[in-house]
Amino acid sequence: MRSGLGVRRKVGHIKNRHGRRRLSQLMETPMSKTLAQLKKEIANLTREAEKLQRKEIEGVVVRIKEAIEAYGLTAADLGLGGAKRGPKAAGKKVAAKRGRKKADGAVKFRDENGNVWGGRGPRPKWLRDALAAGKQLTDFAV
Repeated sequence: MRSGLGVRRKVGHIKNRHGRRRLSQLMETPMSKTLAQLKKEIANLTREAEKLQRKEIEGVVVRIKEAIEAYGLTAADLGLGGAKRGPKAAGKKVAAKRGRKKADGAVKFRDENGNVWGGRGPRPKWLRDALAAGKQLTDFAV
């Protein structure tokens, strides 16, 4: 019976699209690097990437300066220099949020003891007691 790709046939052998290889050969691949080796390699690659980025940035800056000079652009034209921008350009409009608006948490009623009520929900005990004693709700309005 034939086995498919990546299926183990014998102990120590596997089959892949490149033919049979010993399992020991596969274990000697770069996957068996130590953590220290990988960290060193990462550091080297990071330094190399930073060097390439600096070179690319230099080229981009040169091209931008040439374009600014060729077209006579100013910092204000580019939106630079701390100049305040005008209204956003028409085109893409932001959709208004739907749903209920957030409740106003302002205090609407206060007594002489500093108790407060915002006018929402059930009346607090201090207000119910005062109303039962004959006071008016407008007496507590802020």
